[in-house]
Amino acid sequence: MKGSVMEHDFWQARWENEQLGFHLPFVHPILKRNLTSVELAAEARLFLPLCGKTLDIGWLLEQGYQVVGAELSEIAVAQLFEELCVEPTVTQWPGGQRWQYADLTVFQGDIFELTADELGPVDLIYDRAALVALPPAMRPAYAEQIVALARGAPQLLITFEYDAAEKDGPPFPVLPEEVAAHYAGRYELTERSRKDVLQSSLNFREAGVSRFVEVAWSLSPKHAP
Repeated sequence: MKGSVMEHDFWQARWENEQLGFHLPFVHPILKRNLTSVELAAEARLFLPLCGKTLDIGWLLEQGYQVVGAELSEIAVAQLFEELCVEPTVTQWPGGQRWQYADLTVFQGDIFELTADELGPVDLIYDRAALVALPPAMRPAYAEQIVALARGAPQLLITFEYDAAEKDGPPFPVLPEEVAAHYAGRYELTERSRKDVLQSSLNFREAGVSRFVEVAWSLSPKHAP
């Protein structure tokens, strides 16, 4: 399954119009708090689906990790490398363009076109804003794609919980039962933290949302690949 054209157009427009409320101006504290709970080698390879130009990438590189991202928007990828002050090598892959510099690779294009062989082995998937960015109809296929790409690697997943009747996503609410439906067959699910972040989420506050809870999940594979 490929990503829907409607979703492609939506996200391309967000980047073209600089509607980047989802882009955090800091490294995510959940990543900093929870990365040490995953036993990673010094030069482990981390995959960030739908990565945008997150500052998490620069921080991970500073920690000595290799980082691989997947991102639809060419604008986002270009800005990522520009803000890192590096000049990437750009080549083609079947789904788009591959941007590379040192320990950073970003597959720009449709994540549903990416294969495990193309991606290569990874030691952790860090899903900060991918699952929650997709509408309900697309999430099952996305989860299957992530499982296929992971090849048994653990995940650090961030979701949100709020009343969908109070505001339209993205980010969309993804409740624990949905996380279980997507991943419990292959992973042991551990809730690492939950926090109401409504006071720091202006768009949700202004929309009249009553609670906006950020949840961190650790997904450990049940069986070795």
